[in-house]
Amino acid sequence: QVQLVESGGGSVQPGGSLSLSCAASGYTGSNICMGWFRQAPGKEREGLVAVYTGAGALYYAESVVGRYLASQATAKNPVSLVKNNLKPVDTTTYYCAAARGPVGLLQCRNYFAQGAETDLDYWGQGTQVTVSS
Repeated sequence: QVQLVESGGGSVQPGGSLSLSCAASGYTGSNICMGWFRQAPGKEREGLVAVYTGAGALYYAESVVGRYLASQATAKNPVSLVKNNLKPVDTTTYYCAAARGPVGLLQCRNYFAQGAETDLDYWGQGTQVTVSS
């Protein structure tokens, strides 16, 4: 059984940095499509980043491009999300999600960029990030 285990998060002052990590426990494939969403209370879920093993980051939302950096070495390694220059609007709960089995790069990107997240198979428990002075 595959479980996504998130770590990182916490509180930081505006302009600071945080790193999140998402590991796919029990995943046996050699490639994985994984990424991050966030959802603030009363707002729609926002796809932030899509990563595919070996291909790197396929998508960054406009709200985070240039500030967030996602990477993954192999499917056995966690997907790392480094968040720089954090702003109060970044305060919310962040969720990682992944697709079962191999998918095409465009499909992987669309899961996170085109609102197709309901087709994703695995979800993390969510981790809170708070940006305030």
